[in-house]
Amino acid sequence: MSAEAGATENSPALGGAEGPLGLGNPARTATTDPVAGRPRKRDIWLHILRSSTRPKSIWSPLLEGLLGSMLVLLGSFGVGWLVSVSPLSRQPWIITFRTEPAGVVVATIALTLGCWVMLRAWLRLGRVLEDPDQSKHWPAGSLRTVNAAVVLWSLPQLVTIPIFSRDVFAYLNQGRLVLAGQDPYTTGVSTLNNWFQLGTDILWAESETPYGPLFLWLEAAVMSVSADSPDLALFLFRLACVGGVVMMMIFVPKLARLHGVDPARAQWITLANPLLIISFISSAHNDAIMVGFALAGVYAAAHGRGVLATLLVVVSIGIKPITIVLLPFIGLLWAGPGASWSRKFRYWFLTAGIAAAVMVSIGLLQGYGFGWLAVLAGTGTGSVFWSPIGIADGWLSTLLRSFGLDSGWTLEIFKVAGRILSVAVVLWLMFRGDERFVVQRMVWAFTALVVLSPIIQPWYLLWLLPLFAITGIRKDWQFKWVVFTIAFFLAFGASDQLSIYQFLGLDQQMIALSIAVSWICIVWLALLDRQTRWVLWDGWGLPSVRWEWPRLRGRRSSPREDTTEDTTEDTDDDGAAASPAEAGSPAAVTAPAARGKSGGSPLKNPGAAPAGEESAPGAR
Repeated sequence: MSAEAGATENSPALGGAEGPLGLGNPARTATTDPVAGRPRKRDIWLHILRSSTRPKSIWSPLLEGLLGSMLVLLGSFGVGWLVSVSPLSRQPWIITFRTEPAGVVVATIALTLGCWVMLRAWLRLGRVLEDPDQSKHWPAGSLRTVNAAVVLWSLPQLVTIPIFSRDVFAYLNQGRLVLAGQDPYTTGVSTLNNWFQLGTDILWAESETPYGPLFLWLEAAVMSVSADSPDLALFLFRLACVGGVVMMMIFVPKLARLHGVDPARAQWITLANPLLIISFISSAHNDAIMVGFALAGVYAAAHGRGVLATLLVVVSIGIKPITIVLLPFIGLLWAGPGASWSRKFRYWFLTAGIAAAVMVSIGLLQGYGFGWLAVLAGTGTGSVFWSPIGIADGWLSTLLRSFGLDSGWTLEIFKVAGRILSVAVVLWLMFRGDERFVVQRMVWAFTALVVLSPIIQPWYLLWLLPLFAITGIRKDWQFKWVVFTIAFFLAFGASDQLSIYQFLGLDQQMIALSIAVSWICIVWLALLDRQTRWVLWDGWGLPSVRWEWPRLRGRRSSPREDTTEDTTEDTDDDGAAASPAEAGSPAAVTAPAARGKSGGSPLKNPGAAPAGEESAPGAR
């Protein structure tokens, strides 16, 4: 039997909910030599690695995701960012959890393991919802199920101690700056009394705020309501971010339908993944609000409501100025398909005029002017090792130092080059490209600004993911890249952002423990778990691989046995590799009839799929 399991893995499952026919089916993992009467097992490792199953019930991944979210909640009480002035820090059980080595170990394992349980639930949810015929949209009711999963998995995160980031504590002190009448675009939070007790990272001490003027008002409003209660302020910021997530839940399916993309699958990729739930709700990043209003603006522009679209995007810019890159493409959508250049320029000026008028009014009303523009023009300090700028700088710096040369100038050069290149890409996409794909051009312009920046935070992926999802993420390497990126940032966030008291001396040990747990989970999900390893094996169009157990040729055999064995080998070499029936392919359904018409040779069947190629329904 030939191993063409890779083709069937991406084809419609003929075997029902337990997976494709011929994969994981004991009847097809071994054949019997008709002469010797012994089993001949071939390609066993391929059958083991490439076989997969589907969950039998929708409740299984839903409850699993809830369990993972509860584990993350439990872990956050031990290693989350808890401010010293919070009443929770004086609870006896939390003190024990955070000050005893055993408690810190349990919390680290629970937090890291919970992230991977949520990832597994996310993948299994998509697996059980997708139609066996992968060319079709997901069944009716799938969108409602995905929304239920997002809500269910997010509820425990509303009360977690902040994890993966403590930027939310910077919001608290920046709100205090506004209430104190100071300019956050020129003044750091270190000018405030007791700023460090509210949990703000020391990196923010002298740094100006990178946020838009509207978010400064939100920060001030939250701090005026919460007064001296950091826990209440944190909860209010979370509620604001939940509002952004709800906007995403509304507009992602709507925009996906406009592009002919399965709305349930787009919603699943975007909102049910654990990185978004943790980053936008647990960490309370204001990016959720920014993305929500940006998607609303794109939807309004796609329906010709240009003024409303511009105002919605301006609100997004008022949260984080990076979405200013969307405005030129909002103008193109407003101008409509087939617009002349004069019409395009007219709507560009109209869009820019409305946005400028609103932002100038806000600046005059606040008294901060255009301080946010100076922040937008900056490139930040330092770089991260996974950004293209950081990778290029690391290579060049290492090379220069190996020759004893100064390398202190390289990062600044790469920063400037990256900014110039990103602006060039945006301008190119503004003026060039198919008018049918304005939103796609906008997505790539936004991507250029993010990817060519020296600092790419894990939640920056979530700026782009909804836009790629609504325009279509294929089930091949594109989806694999999404899963890889989410998994990478989950592992990084779980190990990098652990709040552990210094007197315990466990910082490095807990980082190593978290990384070890992540690696174990990655290997399990990618290679051993039959309900998730389809992500690794499915969709590659893997070629046919033939492998046999070695045979002992030293024994004496009768001429009859030799003849039969040779005939069997010839048949295997000439026919089995090309026979869809041997591979468990859906094309095997038509193979018997074709054989009868062509004299028994599968190679003469014009409808049979060639060896190593995928069947049409699953190949994209």
